[in-house]
Amino acid sequence: MTVTSPDRTISARTAISAGGRRPTIRPGRQWLALTHRSIIGMTRHGEFFLSITAPVLLTLCFYIPLRTIMDGYPGMDYAQFLMPVICLQSAGFVATSAAMRAATDSSTGLTSRLRSMPVNAMVPPLARLASNVVLLVVSLTWAIISGLVIGWRPTSGVVDFLGFIGVAMVVGLLLAFGADTIGAISKNPAATSQALALPQLILGMLSTGFIPEERFPDWIQPFARNQPISQFTELMRGFDAGEVTWDLAFPSLCWAAGIAAAGIAAVTLVTIRSSRG
Repeated sequence: MTVTSPDRTISARTAISAGGRRPTIRPGRQWLALTHRSIIGMTRHGEFFLSITAPVLLTLCFYIPLRTIMDGYPGMDYAQFLMPVICLQSAGFVATSAAMRAATDSSTGLTSRLRSMPVNAMVPPLARLASNVVLLVVSLTWAIISGLVIGWRPTSGVVDFLGFIGVAMVVGLLLAFGADTIGAISKNPAATSQALALPQLILGMLSTGFIPEERFPDWIQPFARNQPISQFTELMRGFDAGEVTWDLAFPSLCWAAGIAAAGIAAVTLVTIRSSRG
């Protein structure tokens, strides 16, 4: 039997048959059904529209007022300089959206209802992650289009361009994964949005994504240089210039590993709590 209620979008043979046999669990079908439900909800609530407009507006808001000033900096092509952080900020938007969606599912009781059904505890977060991948691809695509419009060009070959995009995708997935867990824990969409917006704003503005390190006051340069947004930005610039080295990549790998470890630990706690609930 197929359960077709909107709140229980599970497409699998999970009901007990007339002969009294145990239910047949189809995690793959459950995952597809929940992913489809999430994507439909994202479309209905305008998240895809926002994932298109956010990179465009972000590009315009920073490139237009700062271009004249920054292009006068020795050796500066501001379109090339700005492009990595445009991609990372677009990924940050996806993370915020992921957190709010997870918090909404928890606050409306969907998460609790799924716990009472024969659904593997990992299926709902993996379904949300899959939908976040779709949103991330859309957002990064429009970030790339926006960059091309202002004059950014991938000049170092296909491999380096794939590395450039790969860094943005990995960072976006890590942020979405962690944000989804935060949303599931908080169960409060408004508070979750506020909790994620402030760190993104601080790290973004106090990074080397928008201005070079030497333009910051001396006392804050170490923070601006070593925080994660700056490190990911510099790695993307390395790919953009075809000059990636181990010394350049190592700090970003450490930050990525730390974010991944924190996210895995958090989702493990959520899964254990769900299974006991």
